[in-house]
Amino acid sequence: MHNERIVITGIGALSPNGIGRENYFAAVAAGRSGVRPITQFDAATLPCRIAGEVDFDPSEWVDPKNIRHVARVVPMAIAATAEAFRDAKLDPASVDLETRRQMGVMLGSGGGAVEFSERMYELWYKGATKQASIYSIPSGTIGTIASEISMAYDLHGFSHLISTGCTSSTDALGYAYRNLKLGVCDYIITGGADATITEAVMTGFCIMRIVTNSWNEQPEGGSRPFTRNRDGFVLGEGSWMFVMERESTARARGAHIYAEVAGYGSTCDAYHRVRMDDSGEEPARAMSLAMKDAAIDPGDVGYVNYHGTSTDLNDRIETRAVKLAFGKAATKIAGSSTKSMIGHPQGACGAAGVAATLMAFRDDTLPPTVNLDVPDPECDLDYIPEIGRRARIDAAVCNTIAFGSKNSALVLKRV
Repeated sequence: MHNERIVITGIGALSPNGIGRENYFAAVAAGRSGVRPITQFDAATLPCRIAGEVDFDPSEWVDPKNIRHVARVVPMAIAATAEAFRDAKLDPASVDLETRRQMGVMLGSGGGAVEFSERMYELWYKGATKQASIYSIPSGTIGTIASEISMAYDLHGFSHLISTGCTSSTDALGYAYRNLKLGVCDYIITGGADATITEAVMTGFCIMRIVTNSWNEQPEGGSRPFTRNRDGFVLGEGSWMFVMERESTARARGAHIYAEVAGYGSTCDAYHRVRMDDSGEEPARAMSLAMKDAAIDPGDVGYVNYHGTSTDLNDRIETRAVKLAFGKAATKIAGSSTKSMIGHPQGACGAAGVAATLMAFRDDTLPPTVNLDVPDPECDLDYIPEIGRRARIDAAVCNTIAFGSKNSALVLKRV
């Protein structure tokens, strides 16, 4: 194991509330929501008709003749990766093959290419097989996102995608951190991408009754974590990518360092397909494991990026978990939910939260939880309601929770 620090030197973002890193940072700091009426399909008959959609042109990132052969999530991921490389001042095209063999891809995605598969199945069921892509099967897999990035930038290191539901990109960052510690490679493109705003996915969530149906006329108010009148999450999409490397390579290149990835922890409630165990013990243990890995105490943490889905049980149980993990320090630590502004981008949500936290380190500005106008009495911690806050932090915890009782957390530290 390498003893030196693992750092993030590049960020790329395609978000419902901002295309590009700086636009995303500005929107998050200002508390601007990207939730709007759904445009990707006719949602008129659904109880929930709003989502956090990304407004971008896929043809800018994938050859127009190949657009029909890839999922919507692929150009999102490629675009965010391009920005992360530029930000890190790392150009794969300008280095030799041996260096590119030291560049790995470790991504997280919950739904991956489900949107592409839905399109292909619709053509097959309608008998329009000649209109379907010849790559219907390989391009419909989740792992295709990592493969497309490796091919787009001619990267010859490992090319992996972790799919653990809503903890996917947190786990991807955690595994990237550990691979760099082990010396498996020198650079890793990591983060998350998901684009699952489809008729079938939305219908499924509506059947489960876990998406909001009260804010169709006021979309920006729909995602409201920790608020008394929340009634479900808002589906989102997007891509947030990072260049991660050891501190020595970053210093040698003169790269800007945003923060150190200092710890990672992951647990499972082993409890239920969907809901969390009421005790909150296992998400608390994931956060505690991450802090132990980072060799910090709860009192050292200045900010928590909450999973904060805006669902009734999850927000309360996560609050309970933070109290268990941080003890007496819990009431003194500021935190917020990025989902209040972008909706829930499924497996990419952890990466979205990490990007918002890196902004906090760089700009000394903690992002708010918007729409937190009437707090739930059982959610009684400092969630930075409505307006961002100026503060300098030295350590932060980014928390995520997934279907299947999964819990994962990262610790970021100032360098």
